[in-house]
Amino acid sequence: MYSMRLITCTRKHSQAILDIFNDAIVNSTALYDYKPRNLETMATWFDLKDKTKHPVIGIETPEGVLMGFATYGVFREKPAYKYSVEHSVYVASEFRGKGVGRFLLKNIIELAKKNGLHMMIGAIDASNQVSVHLHKSMGFEHCGTIKQSGFKFGKWLDLEFFQLILPTPTDPTDG
Repeated sequence: MYSMRLITCTRKHSQAILDIFNDAIVNSTALYDYKPRNLETMATWFDLKDKTKHPVIGIETPEGVLMGFATYGVFREKPAYKYSVEHSVYVASEFRGKGVGRFLLKNIIELAKKNGLHMMIGAIDASNQVSVHLHKSMGFEHCGTIKQSGFKFGKWLDLEFFQLILPTPTDPTDG
């Protein structure tokens, strides 16, 4: 088992996050992108995270290697969705199956509660049973499937949605 240290990811982690994203793009259906991203994409990504005040957390080894990261962002643009977020958890391939994803998901849920959010949603490719199992084990419930919503690697992909209702905020408001 690796020693895990929770960190706040910053722009200095751009290359490591990019490497994790690009591995997922090229080798999996975790992201429905076709082409690897570049560092310019990461600058825009971090600009959006800064603007919306959405966290990016990660886990590093004692040597400073980023094992994985988690974040959340806007679920939908309409104001009434302000208490809902869509989250993402990505783990570097060499650290999968070691509890990194669970640790990250647990911590991003705690941040969502701390920030007064009410609902987290994960959009997961139906074939990603590891992620499906992880989310169910953390209390997420299946709330819908969009069949054949994507096409990658020569086949149609079904997108499943899992949600977790949080006990926050304590005093929600309209507007």
